[in-house]
Amino acid sequence: MKQFIKEMDNLPLLVKLILCIPAIDIIWAVYRIVKGVVKGSIVQIIIGILWIAPGVAFAWLIDLIAILLTGKPILTDL
Repeated sequence: MKQFIKEMDNLPLLVKLILCIPAIDIIWAVYRIVKGVVKGSIVQIIIGILWIAPGVAFAWLIDLIAILLTGKPILTDL
């Protein structure tokens, strides 16, 4: 799991932006869940689970903006 987190963190910016496409944004939700499990953060796991449904509707846009501004999705470092 730590390898998955490391690989996602080291992706090029263009690939991170592509992963923000509405149907593919679920990958960032899985990333949040895995990161929460590794860190032992219940809040992070819940955010990851809740990110799945709105990710298709509007959360992809939030991830897109966050990645453009900071280089990583929002709510991943709790």
